[in-house]
Amino acid sequence: MKTIFNHLGIKIFLISFFFISCKTEKKSDELQKKIPLVNENVITVVTQNMEFQMVDTIPSGWNTFVYKNESNETHFFLLDKYPEEKTIENTLTDVAPVFAEGMDLINNGKSQEGFAVFNKLPPWYFEIVFYGGVGLIAPKHTATTTVKLDPGYYIMECYVKMPNGKFHTLMGMAKPVIVTEEDSGNTPPEATVNITLSGETGISYDKPITTGKQVFSILVKDQKPHENFIWHDVNLVKLEDAVTEETLEAWMDWSHPKGLITPVPKGLTFLGGVNDMPTGSTGYFTVNLKPGKYALVSEVPNTIRKNMLKTFTIAN
Repeated sequence: MKTIFNHLGIKIFLISFFFISCKTEKKSDELQKKIPLVNENVITVVTQNMEFQMVDTIPSGWNTFVYKNESNETHFFLLDKYPEEKTIENTLTDVAPVFAEGMDLINNGKSQEGFAVFNKLPPWYFEIVFYGGVGLIAPKHTATTTVKLDPGYYIMECYVKMPNGKFHTLMGMAKPVIVTEEDSGNTPPEATVNITLSGETGISYDKPITTGKQVFSILVKDQKPHENFIWHDVNLVKLEDAVTEETLEAWMDWSHPKGLITPVPKGLTFLGGVNDMPTGSTGYFTVNLKPGKYALVSEVPNTIRKNMLKTFTIAN
């Protein structure tokens, strides 16, 4: 099992189930018609419940996403690039039954047997590539992230867990997106703080972080699956005084019984970031910071030991 996921370099539950009914698709289509591009350089994505309201087709190259989380749940989105001639229909026929069987076993306390089921996944599934996306964002907040996309067929997804343990993908948060050959012509923003992300050395940045508008660049120096089979990313979170780093660390690990599940522990407010990207990639996220205590954290186990949970304080 471990050997398979070392070759995957991907999240084991990313597109689990994808049971999207005709009714859900119709509703999504109606919502998308109401969500235009804000302008030619910015793509708006809106979640009001368990959906992504967004145009179906976008250009390749640099794209800035403004993700408005109008729901009552913490969300994110990750962009999964599918291999040629594979679509969400292939996931329904080839992948969903495998994940359904495996996750049922895991949820019933039979983790070893559940993970073994994933040996049944089709070879094409392992060719999916993750191109980034918006990091975790709290309810009623907006996140801005810029990533560079190649042409192709993508699935936009969120796999935060419901209180009952079901992934948001199962609830409808899995949307096909076509990235065309036409380049956006955009250029990346100018960073104010440069972050380097590494599985070997953790999270580091090149200057003190201050109040006001900050544009963080995220350079993925290297990439690998961790103990819970997940690649590392960067998420920004504001910490209230009462919450501990250990609480944040445990919640960021989906394999922890209470990990990546809503409600988010009290005292944590997620403000966005950049989701999983391959080695050598750079993404950007923009945020307005106020005085307070913050953390930059990856969605992997043992973040403190790995230097992938870095706290900092902005003084009044």
